[in-house]
Amino acid sequence: MSVTYEVVEHFVSINGEGPLAGQLAVFIRFRGCNLSCSYCDTKWASERDTAFTPMTAEEIHRLILDTGIRNVTLTGGEPLDRPNILELLAILSADRDLHIEIETNGSIDLSSFAALSNVPAFTMDYKLPCSGMEAAMHTDNFDLLTAKDTVKFVVGSLDDCRRAAQIIRDYRLTGRCHLYLSPVFGSIDPADIVEFMKDNRMNGINLQIQMHKVIWDPDRRGV
Repeated sequence: MSVTYEVVEHFVSINGEGPLAGQLAVFIRFRGCNLSCSYCDTKWASERDTAFTPMTAEEIHRLILDTGIRNVTLTGGEPLDRPNILELLAILSADRDLHIEIETNGSIDLSSFAALSNVPAFTMDYKLPCSGMEAAMHTDNFDLLTAKDTVKFVVGSLDDCRRAAQIIRDYRLTGRCHLYLSPVFGSIDPADIVEFMKDNRMNGINLQIQMHKVIWDPDRRGV
């Protein structure tokens, strides 16, 4: 029997975040997450009664090809906390016409995924105190990141900003990968983050506003 993956939704939209923000991408969202962040905006995707479609790796690849979109974002939930996910990544990574990005929550060891022949781009969260999940972070992952990868700090307060700045310094992340500060929607004024960045001379760090929450209703799915 073929291995299947629990896909709760798939759609084409723009990337709302990261280095490819504003570009079209096909999104594949998987069911389930090993964390429970206070501000999570996709909790529904991890609920036990969430409907899903079982899809094989080949079916997911065909779905992507049928969209005609080159950028692919695997998300969740937590896409890397899925049985047999390496099988899917091997098939997608072998297609050199696709740009594969994986949104991962920072708690999963990336070493086995970084060994793929055509390594996807990782957008890895570092969960700050406001998330309630900082203790779950796998900081050894920082050593595996390269210039194509991203670390995203979702900040809900100035204390979170200070913690993000400390992590960036302690792990010497500036210049190693893309770095973003992203406000928890409705919890902190983005202008306060800008002032913090100015006060702390945070060169090479990007403020990121979730573009899809500006264009559409913040609670709308499939965008």
